[in-house]
Amino acid sequence: ERTGAGMMECKKALTETNGDMEAAIDLMRKSGAAKAEKKAGRTAAEGLIIIKHSADNKTAVMVEVNCETDFVAKDDNFSTFADAVAERALTSDAEDVDTLLALPLHEGEETTVEQARQALVAKIGENMNVRRFLRMNATGKVGSYRHGVKIGVIVDLVNGNDELGKDVAMHVAATNPMCVSEEQVPQEAVDREREIFIAQAKESGKPDEIIEKMVTGRMKKYLAEITLVGQPFVKDPDQTVGKLLGGAGASVASFTRFEVGEGIEKKQEDFAAEVMAQIKG
Repeated sequence: ERTGAGMMECKKALTETNGDMEAAIDLMRKSGAAKAEKKAGRTAAEGLIIIKHSADNKTAVMVEVNCETDFVAKDDNFSTFADAVAERALTSDAEDVDTLLALPLHEGEETTVEQARQALVAKIGENMNVRRFLRMNATGKVGSYRHGVKIGVIVDLVNGNDELGKDVAMHVAATNPMCVSEEQVPQEAVDREREIFIAQAKESGKPDEIIEKMVTGRMKKYLAEITLVGQPFVKDPDQTVGKLLGGAGASVASFTRFEVGEGIEKKQEDFAAEVMAQIKG
């Protein structure tokens, strides 16, 4: 309760100080453990996406590491840490973030990813998190693209070259398709859109057979818009991504797109209200 730190951190500090609570708290403050834990409740919705490939391009990892402000996201200490985390994710067999955090940040060293994170929190003064990572073991080869530092895409490209892999990944970064092809669209999404289209078409007062044709046409357009192979290619809208891949004799087995902070509810600061509250005491 005094430090806001986890049970194991407290136990470790108490063991090192032979049960002296005050000395244990001082030890934790020096190591940054207490400070890091106290900042853990603050929203970290900025940060970086890092992508790392194996030498043979058969494996890649994509990692999102978060901080509180865009200013810290540009800090060399933060970017160096994020890069090291991605390298560790690539060279390890960790399947989840908790496992990754418990590994040494650098091979042959004792400092874990979590200890390095806490030390950086103490040094910079912002909450930071390794939010997520994905390791892709490709059927073909991995293509990737990073737009700035906030959007990253990795693509499992079968029978295509590196340039095509990058182009497809760039397209995914720009358009954010739901999945590769119509077969992968969740049935509930199809049913929901069809229900909406039917209700809209009935407003026209047309006969049922005409309504059915209208709905079929709108569903076809909808499925093309949300699938990778159905979308117009961003660099050449006259052809779809499906035609681009077909012309190269290639296909996409899967893709993953990360965007920094997606799904994190950012705290909206109302500075005027904050000042008024302080004035009123």
